[in-house]
Amino acid sequence: MSNVVSLKSHDEVGLVTIDSPPVNALSAAVRGGILDCVQQAIADPTIRAIVLTCSGRTFIAGADITEFGKPPKQPGLDEVLAALESSPKPTVAAIHGTALGGGLEVALACHFRVADKNAKLGLPEVKLGLLPGAGGTQRLPRAVGPELAVKMIVSGNPIGSQEALRSGLIEEVVEEASAGGETFARKLLAEKRAIRRLRDDDTKLAAARADRSIFTTAVAATTKKIRGLEAPLAAADAIGYAIDLPFDEGLKKEREIFLRLMSSDQSKAQRYAFFAEREAAKIPGVPNGIQPRLVERVAIIGAGTMGGGIAMSFVNAGIPVTLVETGREQLDRGLDIMRKNYDATAARGGIPADAPEKRMALINGTVGIENIKHADLIVEAVFETMAIKKDVFGQIDQFAKPGAILATNTSFLDINEIAKETKRPQDVLGMHFFSPANVMKLCEVVRAADTAPDVLQAVVSVARKIGKVPVVVGVCDGFVGNRMLMARQRQASQLLFDGALPQQVDAALTKFGMPMGPFAMGDLAGLDIGWRSRKDRGIKSEIEDALCEAGRFGQKTGKGFFRYEEGSRAPLHDPEVEKLIDETLSRLGRKRRVVSDEEIIERTTYSMINEGARILEEGIAARASDIDVVWLYGYGWPIYRGGPMHYADHVGLQRLADRLSYYARESNDASLQPTQLLMELAEQDGKFGARG
Repeated sequence: MSNVVSLKSHDEVGLVTIDSPPVNALSAAVRGGILDCVQQAIADPTIRAIVLTCSGRTFIAGADITEFGKPPKQPGLDEVLAALESSPKPTVAAIHGTALGGGLEVALACHFRVADKNAKLGLPEVKLGLLPGAGGTQRLPRAVGPELAVKMIVSGNPIGSQEALRSGLIEEVVEEASAGGETFARKLLAEKRAIRRLRDDDTKLAAARADRSIFTTAVAATTKKIRGLEAPLAAADAIGYAIDLPFDEGLKKEREIFLRLMSSDQSKAQRYAFFAEREAAKIPGVPNGIQPRLVERVAIIGAGTMGGGIAMSFVNAGIPVTLVETGREQLDRGLDIMRKNYDATAARGGIPADAPEKRMALINGTVGIENIKHADLIVEAVFETMAIKKDVFGQIDQFAKPGAILATNTSFLDINEIAKETKRPQDVLGMHFFSPANVMKLCEVVRAADTAPDVLQAVVSVARKIGKVPVVVGVCDGFVGNRMLMARQRQASQLLFDGALPQQVDAALTKFGMPMGPFAMGDLAGLDIGWRSRKDRGIKSEIEDALCEAGRFGQKTGKGFFRYEEGSRAPLHDPEVEKLIDETLSRLGRKRRVVSDEEIIERTTYSMINEGARILEEGIAARASDIDVVWLYGYGWPIYRGGPMHYADHVGLQRLADRLSYYARESNDASLQPTQLLMELAEQDGKFGARG
């Protein structure tokens, strides 16, 4: 008998229970245990029905990620599913928590399914660049019909137990999974219900077989916003085989597509990103056994765009927030915007109708910084100026209780300097949220020179609790993400002096997979912000300065690098910009040349990667994968390219070093010279991902 799966006979019902913490993943031991117990239950003449259930907080949450990329171990999942499906005795999956991926495929192989009211059921394999490889694309359409199957498999998003009940994916919603599954099994026996094997039931495929547009319309609706990803379209093809082919032939086709995707660069990149996110939660240099400080109440200083978004992130997770402003008018304006955001989300069906009231009730809006005194975590979100932040931290130090964590939401400034304004630098660190803070997942957790280990642990923990992906970084100008972004922006601007136009640069980078080009992004942020900063520092950027002098500040004025029609954020080509660029180059004595899209991609992305190498050299980031997580979740780097440092490993570091050296010579730009780390790794045929 397996030590992670057990069989108990309750009169006529055999209860097969998986107990493999934390998430009952389908390891070789679990697969073997299920197979053994099911075979024993079938052989036991006193057992007439079999219920598959799980201990702990969840049903089978998916595959065992520790087995990814390793030689397969026996028994295979297909053997386990065959035993459940071919059983002459009815098999019932009793689901609680999450039944995802292989977990749902196990449930689909059972003859019947029940779930508790909080259960989530899904096939999220496309998020790893794969598709369900154990019959999910063939059984789910037979359980719920092709339309919902497309929605679930192609998007990878789970459904709740009520939708599962309406669609026929489960037979009942039960109060408690194990007991409910057992009760349902007894009812099956009493009613002498026939076994239903999904492989043999094509009832829900009939409509799509008669009218294929049912299927193609569902695919078009689900894939219309997908750019560049292979797996969702391949998954749709596999669902199509369920409609077109007998079960076993469809199963064979599914397996062929799965193996092709498994070996693809996209899936390798997406699986890399999956592990990189989990690795980022490990904090280098923090001893084992450090207990994080308790964070139960939070104070946010500043009710503007960032402060309001940060407050929403905390209350969304049920954490009470004291929102502090300097005046009643600013506070009311911030609270009103938050309320409107919640109401709009509820109107779209994104949150329950009563959620806005409940969430706003968790926010205590107040005037006066003295009201932070009960908070365990204080997040400052005031204007991005060192003098203002220093002044605020001096006040925070005066009113915050002993042991409170003091965080600044700065995107560039020196946190060590800010910490000096307090008598407790060990309690100070950065929490760099990205705008809009209630939507964007990244949080750069910036470790200052004196930040205490239990403070770091607490902030990483609370960031995960509020649905963020935390990455611990060090102090430098722009930290990781913005420092690399500045390197890219320098090259994008220089390309205009060499002959490229804004629309060509942006088109090349969006084709590469970025959600927005650098010039459209500049228009969104506001070109006047950088203009004022450059003037303060005595720096010129002739083309951008000329745009600003002409009143072209970006979207806010309806024109920047692009023009914008009223009520639209879509960037449109503007001949006036081309004329302005030509006039500026003529005045500077420069001639335009033909710039290829390849040069645009190489100079913008390779310069970023080179800066990433400097960041690693300086220890600002502990791992190349941490840099990738920052860019995946903070800047929209295409996940199928795995992050800039993973992309560099894929392209080859020797090629990067050679091309950077070439561009450094051609443009006389010393910032493009390959870093020492890049040169060393290139000479050794090494990879960033192999370090640490």
